[in-house]
Amino acid sequence: MNIGLVAHDAKKKLMENFAIAYRHILSKHNIYATGTTGRLVEQAANLTVHKYLAGHLGGEQQLGTQIAHNQIDMVIFLRDPVSQKHHEPDVGALIRLCDIHNIPIATNLATAELLIKALERGDLEWRDIVR
Repeated sequence: MNIGLVAHDAKKKLMENFAIAYRHILSKHNIYATGTTGRLVEQAANLTVHKYLAGHLGGEQQLGTQIAHNQIDMVIFLRDPVSQKHHEPDVGALIRLCDIHNIPIATNLATAELLIKALERGDLEWRDIVR
């Protein structure tokens, strides 16, 4: 499975901790992430991450393009709903693309954990059929 990871600045440490906690699951899949998030996850969890540009430099558009071409199977976008900055990735655009293309997306830790556990159980294998 191809997994997209994005985190607003205030959630990057949470994404690092998530990747460390679920490294045993994530390591079995292809991980794609915006630049800074990818670098942090790669270093913290010792995972191989395909890194896009930084989010504010077009990384979220690169992820969006892969979503639009049905090349991403799930997205974890840990967003900061309270203090989002104008230069941080646009969660609305990615949510719309995921909705259009039936890509599961988590925007908070609780949903991210549900998705990662579903991935571990094989509940997302239907993505192999639609891809």
